[in-house]
Amino acid sequence: MSIRSATSLVALHDVSFATPDGRLLLDHIDISFGPERTGLVGRNGVGKSTLLKIITGEALPSGGTVDRAGRIGLLRQVVQPLPGEAVVNALGIAADLERLDRLERGLGTAEDFSNADWTLEARLAEALAAVDLAGLDLARAIDSLSGGQRTRLGLAALLLAEPDLILLDEPTNNLDAEGRSAVARILAGWRKGAIVVSHDRTLLRDMDRIVELSTLGARIYGGNYDLYAERKTAERETAARDLEIARHDAKATERRIQASVERQQKRDGRGAKNRAKNDQPKILLDAKRDRSERTAGAIGQRAERQRQEAATALSGAEAEFERVETLALRLPSTNLPAGRIVLAFEGVEFAYPDRPALIQEFSLTISGPERIALVGANGAGKSTVLRLAAGDIEPTRGTVQRPIASAMLDQSVGFLDPSLSIVENFRRLNPDASLNHAHAVLARFLYRNQAALKPVHALSGGEMLRAGLACVLGGTTPPGLLILDEPTNHLDLDSIAAIEAALRDFDGALLIASHDEDFLDAVGIERRIAFPLKSADAGAMAAFQP
Repeated sequence: MSIRSATSLVALHDVSFATPDGRLLLDHIDISFGPERTGLVGRNGVGKSTLLKIITGEALPSGGTVDRAGRIGLLRQVVQPLPGEAVVNALGIAADLERLDRLERGLGTAEDFSNADWTLEARLAEALAAVDLAGLDLARAIDSLSGGQRTRLGLAALLLAEPDLILLDEPTNNLDAEGRSAVARILAGWRKGAIVVSHDRTLLRDMDRIVELSTLGARIYGGNYDLYAERKTAERETAARDLEIARHDAKATERRIQASVERQQKRDGRGAKNRAKNDQPKILLDAKRDRSERTAGAIGQRAERQRQEAATALSGAEAEFERVETLALRLPSTNLPAGRIVLAFEGVEFAYPDRPALIQEFSLTISGPERIALVGANGAGKSTVLRLAAGDIEPTRGTVQRPIASAMLDQSVGFLDPSLSIVENFRRLNPDASLNHAHAVLARFLYRNQAALKPVHALSGGEMLRAGLACVLGGTTPPGLLILDEPTNHLDLDSIAAIEAALRDFDGALLIASHDEDFLDAVGIERRIAFPLKSADAGAMAAFQP
């Protein structure tokens, strides 16, 4: 399918891409991007990040060509700086600032004067303010910044470079609400081209159009995420219905052909009997035989034509139906009584060694199948509270009571042993589970047969999270309390929807830290606890209602 923008900044012509093992990832993509904001969506592994690399020239297509009419800037998912590398290097302005410094000290050359960017300092201050990093020390080491701060620093670098087309690969994955707002503000004011790979539905609602990559290729959906989701649902229903009709018609065609053949065979049988009797003139019998043979030939030709027409219709319906595996999550019942105490914090304080207390005088009680979310800024203590709840760490002061079994899925899925396979990890974490049960559960999480034997260290971020979910949610004895730390990071939209559906039906308690408000609403959160907590009112914060 050809997807063209009125003014193309980048155009891909019949582009294909195969992985080193020969798997065709992109197949004859013909698409262009202009000065609009495009949300690029699709299942994990379908080729979204690869498409961005082809656009920038970092990866070469196996076939086809790429035309570029402007400067391109890329914000990567992960930034791995050199040890001690300074912020100024990430911004790409070290040489420019040094030039200005030489000129201010009267040491500049004629070349310095001709190349000086006298607006740089003002634009730098504006860019850092736009991403909520105003006053950031340019000499500070990048590796001392949080993941969210590194993402915002990358955005500031894009603003300074002023490219014609910006490519953002999962820009809000590690950002809190403040950081997400900064990304949204930048995109809202961006008047050039932008391609945003994301599963953040809030961000996708601000797009001018959605392009979906799938096994069917690239398809454009005008408008934002909500319009895309509505049209996509209708398309899936139509494609499934058309495929069912085509299959039904193909079977009906075969039945009609078979019935016609059987009728002709009966007529041929009667003709053979009449010839055997020899009670009619030979010339008449021969004429009947010739007519029967011509009829059989016509029936065969018509049958072949009908088969071809039915096969063509079925092939067309199958081509429009995206064959994908989806998560099939059915969580067993915990039978958790409504009044049962699930978790209780009483006057809890926690401080990491040689640091001020991060949590002070925190009290919280969860009873029965309550659903509670921890929301707020990164680094404010949400993950620490979850670790205290799970028993990974103990409070510096106060008590945490954990009267029922719980299971925690952290952001890094740290409970998985990278040296073991997925199924070995499952059985290590669920020792009562048989091998058959382990494989059955992992199959529901799309790890079928040999896929379950894949070592954890070879998994992508999304695959690792899916394996962790399987280990946490699929045991023979389900935990009464699920503790989830940013569970939607690295998952595609369909996987998020499947997990949302499973957690809606879960009859145990939930304690979740997440910045994804769509996800929190979908799983039925009843209380939100805002971070950072204040020592004077930590208990009151714990009772905060949405």
